[in-house]
Amino acid sequence: MTGRIVHGGGITAAARLHGGRPEDWLDLSTGINPNPVAVPDIPVSAWHRLPDQHLADRAREAARAYYRSGAILPLPVPGTQSVIQLLPRLVSGGGAAILSPTYGEYARAFRLAGLSVTDVAGVDEVAAGTELIVAVNPNNPDGRRLTVDRLRELHDRQRAHGGILVVDEAFGDMEPEASLAPYASSMPNLILFRSFGKFFGLAGLRLGFVIAEASILARFEDWLGPWAVSGPALSLAASLMAGDTTAVRNRILDRRAALDAVLRGAKLNIAGGTGLFALVADGRANDLYSHLCRHHILVRKFDYAPDWLRFGLAPDEEADRRLAGVLEDYST
Repeated sequence: MTGRIVHGGGITAAARLHGGRPEDWLDLSTGINPNPVAVPDIPVSAWHRLPDQHLADRAREAARAYYRSGAILPLPVPGTQSVIQLLPRLVSGGGAAILSPTYGEYARAFRLAGLSVTDVAGVDEVAAGTELIVAVNPNNPDGRRLTVDRLRELHDRQRAHGGILVVDEAFGDMEPEASLAPYASSMPNLILFRSFGKFFGLAGLRLGFVIAEASILARFEDWLGPWAVSGPALSLAASLMAGDTTAVRNRILDRRAALDAVLRGAKLNIAGGTGLFALVADGRANDLYSHLCRHHILVRKFDYAPDWLRFGLAPDEEADRRLAGVLEDYST
């Protein structure tokens, strides 16, 4: 399937369909920190000039320390979506396998490029000789996790025949102990994607990082072209990634605990998730989705799993009460 994928965050479209002003909706359809961090001062020069090398260098050094990538300087990119669309250029015809279900843009990018894609439920289902494997870890939307050891074994299998392992850690900031970044310098056939905006609550910045060996990073950098990441984005990354993120992490944990309490209070089954969202499995999912929309609350539904709904984090206790009240109204 190569049609456009409907993602979370479509508040404008939801408001047109169900009424209300977009600003009055409670958007729980994304996996983004609902409490964006305070934006530090950005030098006027970052706005005025094309992004100079020193800005990229500062951001890359901050990312290296933040991700603990050792000898590898992560490459800043204008959102990981930009490099997902470049992955087909690394495949010469041997096909790709994607641990599924997961973020749909991976399969779409390969199919649009005319490449064969195999959706697999587990690592053991990947055919020998597959040229490129994609694993989102922790996974979106079900929170499936693969251990570091399992992923390193998978990398070594790929390396043995010249294949590539792509691991997307977009939701990895809350679980740094599960990241492959500290091992990447000894994994030459690994490409690791990291998201910046989800954890910091600044998705509109469109910023991500790629961790891989130098020749792979050079190819991505060449394909993206000059000045791919804005000066303000690089400046923010350098400042925020070098700071103490403990308060950000604790606030996310508090918000996730509050979400769990609301969902369990509504007798909904939490089937998985990450620090930034919870997946609910319920046979009434479609009706529940419509009920929430009528009350101007947007969650994420899935055409391939009609009994799933993904709930992002609410920003505060008032939003918790709003969600709880609407769910209670549905059950009575």
